[in-house]
Amino acid sequence: MNRPQHADERPTPRTTRPPRTQGRAAELVVVTGASTGIGRATAKRLAADGFHVLAGVRRQVDADRLAAENVEPVILDITSEAHVAALAERVARDPGGRPLRAVVNNAGIAVNAAVEALALTEWRRQFEVGVFGQIAVIQALLPALHAHGGRIVNIGSVGGKVAMPSFGPYAAAKFAMEAVSDALRREVEEFGVRVVVVVPGAVRTAMNESGVATATRLAEAMTPDQHVRYDKLTTAFLGQIEAFGKDGVEPESAAAVVSRAITARKPRTRYTVGRDAAVLVRLVRFMPDRLLDRVLRRQMKLG
Repeated sequence: MNRPQHADERPTPRTTRPPRTQGRAAELVVVTGASTGIGRATAKRLAADGFHVLAGVRRQVDADRLAAENVEPVILDITSEAHVAALAERVARDPGGRPLRAVVNNAGIAVNAAVEALALTEWRRQFEVGVFGQIAVIQALLPALHAHGGRIVNIGSVGGKVAMPSFGPYAAAKFAMEAVSDALRREVEEFGVRVVVVVPGAVRTAMNESGVATATRLAEAMTPDQHVRYDKLTTAFLGQIEAFGKDGVEPESAAAVVSRAITARKPRTRYTVGRDAAVLVRLVRFMPDRLLDRVLRRQMKLG
């Protein structure tokens, strides 16, 4: 997943001339956050579908590991204006003259703790990647999407529908992107650009491991009073993350749904991934808040 890089880093997108081909390989798709998990699986799936994928990664080692037929890694930190501008330039000046079919906004981080216990700098970091970086990519690539009636696929989360305790920062960013996606869809659909949100439930990805590490680090910074109030919640949160890694679907399941969103003649505005996502999305529409509170506490084994 993407995290901010040092200010002195510069974009180094690959510019190897791809062959001119027919069908979907004559179209580009951008996938951000392609180093691991859903992004990596999506890049591979779309390449197998025949698209030429510009796969955003943060490190050269990830680029070297991901490079394959129809997968062109591009060094991309979505919080870097220079990186995003270089990506837009790469799309606009594609050596094969290929149009941009879709942008898959997958890059993200999970910075989570109790609302009281999380420093504002950490809240801002979550939103820089999870909201503002996403918008930067959308703004930079919308001209290319307008030109050919492309699609924007934003990878959401059940966290964008229901905020579990300790998941507040991540959920807040996902809720924000739900609003952005709705507004954007209503702004651009008349011009032929479709906006789709893919809502995964529990997925086995590297974010689970990084989420545990981040939550542990943040818990260590709590004050003594906060430890008294939130240690039980932290333990429950870590158990929930570990359950996601054990019981979640494979990233390829999400990649298959993204592929459908891009290739369907008339895509839905939203797709869920996994049974848990389908159930939760329906529950939150009809369940009273207090009852939902109790259900979530039981799920997290908080009593």
